[in-house]
Amino acid sequence: MIKLEKVNISIKNEPILKDVNLNLENGRCYGFVGRNGSGKSVLFKAISGLLKIESGMISIDGVEINPKNPLKDVGVIIESPMFIASLSGFDNLKCLAGITKKISDEEINSCLEKVGLEEANKKKFKNYSLGMKQRLRIAQAIMEDPTIYILDEPFNGLDEKGVQDVHEIILDLKARKKMILLTSHDDRDIEKLNDYIFKIENRSVVNV
Repeated sequence: MIKLEKVNISIKNEPILKDVNLNLENGRCYGFVGRNGSGKSVLFKAISGLLKIESGMISIDGVEINPKNPLKDVGVIIESPMFIASLSGFDNLKCLAGITKKISDEEINSCLEKVGLEEANKKKFKNYSLGMKQRLRIAQAIMEDPTIYILDEPFNGLDEKGVQDVHEIILDLKARKKMILLTSHDDRDIEKLNDYIFKIENRSVVNV
């Protein structure tokens, strides 16, 4: 379980989120909605341990999460990973996989197939379209099969087929009892995929 207790977050002395309390359970999909700039990405960065909070506590199974002890066993789409422009999609994932040395070439190819990049896996990243880049980000997030997924606008830049592919991936993750945190600017994605929906408004996070 990921737990947020009276979490306050400010950036450059500007309050972003105040007194956030959440209990996020394994095997559930949580949707977060709110206007641009409401704090969705900030919240996800804090939960991941990528952003220092002002006060309160974020923990997983009782262990505090912070920049010195970031969340582990997690697939994240928040900021664009540093893909290498001159390498193919496959080779970019292989470089990232080499950090943990847990993923085979076959597993990388399987992830590329799931996101619809099997025919472009040898194409250089610099020649990818916006939608292809987003698909590669999703492949990177799922390739280690973590137990937690933090997906900030995973449908951005995708065509209708890409959106459907990602829907199927998320539904499969739900079926396998993964924890998923998700944002989308399209309410249909949120309503279709999530067990619980939270609205971020006026610096608060409210269950709707």
